[in-house]
Amino acid sequence: MSQRKRLSNTQSSSQSKRQSGSSAAVEENDDSTFTQPSMSQVQKGMERLTPAQVDQKTAEVVQYFLVKDQKKIPVRRADLVKHVLKEYRTIYPEIMKRAARTFDQVFGLKMIEIDAKNHLYILINKLEPVGDAAAIKNPANPKTGLLFVILSVVFMKGGVVRENVIWRTLKKLRVDPGEKHDEFGDVRRVVTDEFVRQRYLEYVRIPHTEPVEHEFRWGLRADVEVSKTKILEFMGQLHEREPQSWSQQWREAHAGAGPPQPGGSSSQR
Repeated sequence: MSQRKRLSNTQSSSQSKRQSGSSAAVEENDDSTFTQPSMSQVQKGMERLTPAQVDQKTAEVVQYFLVKDQKKIPVRRADLVKHVLKEYRTIYPEIMKRAARTFDQVFGLKMIEIDAKNHLYILINKLEPVGDAAAIKNPANPKTGLLFVILSVVFMKGGVVRENVIWRTLKKLRVDPGEKHDEFGDVRRVVTDEFVRQRYLEYVRIPHTEPVEHEFRWGLRADVEVSKTKILEFMGQLHEREPQSWSQQWREAHAGAGPPQPGGSSSQR
């Protein structure tokens, strides 16, 4: 009898853990429960609200984006709906349209969805692109210069670079990932954690390596914000060469017209 009881308790505990894990998975990916409202749903939702209520909620969304943007952290639609929109989710498209207009007209920023599958949004500065070669020579933010160097190495090396190549490059610039830096603090953490969370870089484990090795790739935000032609101009000035002399990179930088598309560097990987 006691054996059956122990078995029952074990099964119950196992079932509870599975349910808990399942619930955690739902919580983590709760965007799957959100359905984009139809035009008629948006219209009905707007009819139940006053203009002041809609303006207030738009202002809250704008503020949420700006706070996230200070640390260059992409905004997840799931988080936006859960923590900001809440009961206003039925007018989500209208709120986002108004927020985008505010960013454009008031702040000179553009709201872009960099990941259509997971619905990640970022703000980019329409007037001062990150990849401006002049800004990199005398960056207002030293981390911008550090990031630009890393992205340049990855781009010039074909889109995928083992991490030891990046660490060697930084050491040549007297930025040792193994030592605390006056400007950046823990360099390795900034590069492998902060830049990765901001979606400027991807830091991917290389399979079947012992000891474990990783490689760097361009992230979704870099694909949207950073100009590859600017990188070539910068490298040309640095090495006193014509940008066209890097033929493969030149072709990639000028491939296709129009604005950069999310995931645009995938062809180089």
